[in-house]
Amino acid sequence: MRLLKVRQRLDRTRLEHPSTVLRPQLQALDALIRPGARIAIAAGSRGIDNLALIAREVSDYLKARGATPFVVPAMGSHGGATAEGQAEILKSYGISESTVGAPVRSSMDVVEVASDGLPIRVYMDRFVHDADGAILINRIKPHTDFHGRYESGLMKMALIGLGKQDGALAIHQLGVYGLRELIGPGARRVLAAGKILGGVGVVEDAYHRTMAVKVLKANEIADEEPALLELARRSMPRLPVKAIDVLVIDRMGKDISGVGMDPNITGRIGVNGEHDPAAPRIGAMIVCDLTDQSHGNAIGVGLADVITRRLYDKIEHEATYANVITSSFLERGKIPVAVPSDRDAFDVALRSCAQAANGRARILRILDTLHLEDIYVSPAVLDDLRDTPSIEVIERDVEMFNAAGSLIPF
Repeated sequence: MRLLKVRQRLDRTRLEHPSTVLRPQLQALDALIRPGARIAIAAGSRGIDNLALIAREVSDYLKARGATPFVVPAMGSHGGATAEGQAEILKSYGISESTVGAPVRSSMDVVEVASDGLPIRVYMDRFVHDADGAILINRIKPHTDFHGRYESGLMKMALIGLGKQDGALAIHQLGVYGLRELIGPGARRVLAAGKILGGVGVVEDAYHRTMAVKVLKANEIADEEPALLELARRSMPRLPVKAIDVLVIDRMGKDISGVGMDPNITGRIGVNGEHDPAAPRIGAMIVCDLTDQSHGNAIGVGLADVITRRLYDKIEHEATYANVITSSFLERGKIPVAVPSDRDAFDVALRSCAQAANGRARILRILDTLHLEDIYVSPAVLDDLRDTPSIEVIERDVEMFNAAGSLIPF
């Protein structure tokens, strides 16, 4: 199968030196940091650009103020819902005592905080509860399950990330309603407990690079996070066409999306009661590999139609099921048809496409849902893109597979 390689011009608003922007903003927290205070730095399970650098800057700032910082994982049930697994995830993102200058303290123990009439119980990481304060660090972006005033960001981290598995189960047992309607009031209960001093909100451009950092005091997070979410939404990459017969995704993973491959890109949500958007419309979707940074967590694999045996063999079912069951969205953990090679997966998907016989199949290949600058398209797709000024053809007549049936690397 031969395709054309095209390049999309996407939002490119990289913040060249995040530290120089972050350092003066941290001074807004000066009055909240007393000498000798034990302050937790909360970091999550996403592959955030400059995460270790930002955590180091916060740690250095706290030490300069005479405080004693330490790092806690704030990632709900991720990492197989174990303290060791969550610490390992942070390590894979370059966060350790040697890189951040503060020890990592990982535990699944929580303390219940007052829910004040909410239909859920609210929890907080015990290390954070027992500390003198905490600073959250998280990327703010559209969520993979729902859309609302608060999606992925500091508010969600406060309620679900710091709530560990108990907190994640409490909110997810109410499905999309819990996420859409209760993140706001639930996170406010956590903030009202007085342990969260502030947060660092990070927004990334279409190339998964830091484009903005914003330090918010605890009493500013709820009001100011929505504007950062809207900035992130405007900056997201997108597939260049609305109708696709076969979408080939080279890899998926937890470092790419909380669901392995972002439903905001593919249009496949996989949540009961939530309708897929009108576009993009994908006939068959194949995924060929799972990133090492996923640590075997293949949540989201159920959104694909065909996978390779290589991907299947990397799945750690215990870690995947812990995440899937906690989320309550079981469809995302189902195993698709698994075949020996990339070429076999493509052939199975193409066979389900009505356009295959006349050679007009609309095929699109991407590396993953984070990297959408360079993509491969079939001639039928290119026909729709000829008058699109943001699209440039950079290579023609490109073979997709080698003789062994493996995808030729991007």
